Amino acid sequence: MFREVMRDKERELDKNSALEIIKKGSYGVLSTIDENGYPYGVPLNYTYIDDCICFHCGHEGHKIDNIKNCENVSFCVVTKSNVLANEFDTDYESAIAFGKASKVADDAKKEEILLSVINKYSPEFMKAGKNYMKKFWDDTTVVKIEIEHFTGKARK
Repeated sequence: MFREVMRDKERELDKNSALEIIKKGSYGVLSTIDENGYPYGVPLNYTYIDDCICFHCGHEGHKIDNIKNCENVSFCVVTKSNVLANEFDTDYESAIAFGKASKVADDAKKEEILLSVINKYSPEFMKAGKNYMKKFWDDTTVVKIEIEHFTGKARK
């Protein structure tokens, strides 16, 4: 189902290194497919928790519609990108995960994921973040991507 052979084998990262990129990234690009078969990629903040990539959003919108249409998604994280103009190349490291996206229905799990997002991006504002989370609780959807496959690549 997933490609197991990477064209540039010398740039392929081992699973642990690829997973570290996913864990440490500051944002990722979620790619979905709409009802007409068109791809849609959107950058978003996320957290990695319980072997899943998780994010929050509104109850309606393009990505939610697409996930309802097709739960299969990919998520790309780039943690390093430096163009080497004189070498006609780029110094980079990235990872891409493939999985199934679904809404988180359990309130305890939703809270755990939102607290993880706050801790990742605003750990020094945890109290204010909890208040913010409570204020927008009813307007917030949390989505998790259960990872089925991932790879990483870097110019070493």
